[in-house]
Amino acid sequence: MTTRIQQLSERLNAVLSSKIEQQIENVGELTIEVAAANLFAVCLQLRDDESLAFEQLIDLCGVDYSAYGQVEWETDVATSSGFSRGVEASENGRLKFGDDVTETNNDRPRFAVVYHLLSVKYNCRLRIRVYAEDEAMPIVASVMDVWRVADWFEREAFDLYGIHFEGHPDLRRILTDYGFVGHPFRKDFPLSGNVEMRYDEEQKRVIYQPVSIEPRVLVPRVIRKDNRYFNPEEDEA
Repeated sequence: MTTRIQQLSERLNAVLSSKIEQQIENVGELTIEVAAANLFAVCLQLRDDESLAFEQLIDLCGVDYSAYGQVEWETDVATSSGFSRGVEASENGRLKFGDDVTETNNDRPRFAVVYHLLSVKYNCRLRIRVYAEDEAMPIVASVMDVWRVADWFEREAFDLYGIHFEGHPDLRRILTDYGFVGHPFRKDFPLSGNVEMRYDEEQKRVIYQPVSIEPRVLVPRVIRKDNRYFNPEEDEA
């Protein structure tokens, strides 16, 4: 842990020790995890306490941890399952409407919200992660009263993940169509979607119809460590 990260960690412990559930240092950045019930109070203190002074919310995003770490296309060797590996779905991402969803094996709640903060005064960054306790209806507090910029960020997370932000004055879709059903970034939502729209010449209007794209993920090209990629100069170095 660098000196800068260590100093930030100590200041956080001094101000928020009872409200921080976990601190994680990774790639030179610090993440704190807080309970959903403490989120708003923690954000207020992070902004207003002179020893922290996180004046800016840089970004806010949702996360779906179902099937976390499981990727069917990741490989560093040639696949042994042939062409079917790119055709037959083994993950929720290529589901069709009505397919069964693979149960989550994680020991954490499924949905989380992550906040990226910047302190101009101390030239440092901080990440907050809060888990929504209810998977069926993920809810966390809105932080619009702390950082007004959270308005559209929260609407985006609601639209794409179905996470509700309690206290948001105008929580509605921001990217998808008005009549859109579902939340595109959930891992139980088909990558190709459920419906598509087109302009119908006979009806003279845009219509919806079942999606015609067949969900599939092709196997990526595998770079093998053999003589084709041998570089004598790098090998000697």
